[in-house]
Amino acid sequence: MKTDSIMPAYLPLVGRILIGAPFLMSGLGKIAAYDRVVGMITAAGLPLASLGWVIALIVEIGGGLFMIAGFRVRPIAFVMAAFTLAAALFFHRNFADPNQMIHFMENVVMTGGLLYVGYFGAGPLSLDNLNRSK
Repeated sequence: MKTDSIMPAYLPLVGRILIGAPFLMSGLGKIAAYDRVVGMITAAGLPLASLGWVIALIVEIGGGLFMIAGFRVRPIAFVMAAFTLAAALFFHRNFADPNQMIHFMENVVMTGGLLYVGYFGAGPLSLDNLNRSK
């Protein structure tokens, strides 16, 4: 049995919204929190903290919007997966703190979901699918 016949076409759209919206919200929150975010990047021992802030904005806001719209989803999902895994490894590695362990595992789960989207694509209700049909 084809899965297309039993799965509503809107489920990938809902999934993309549920993945993209938290990234978008996080990125928008970073706009007004430059000093705090750059301080956290610096405290993690990463160089070029200001550049890291810009990269975070691009990945989170741009990636979130593209994910929701379903535009260039496959490459965007892989970039977002790498970003999310890097965030887990650099910012949530204190496993003695249960809160940090939870954040680490959340990032691992998001990375898995993003890899899944990267492999399978945006689904039928997406700009990617609209462009494909032309």
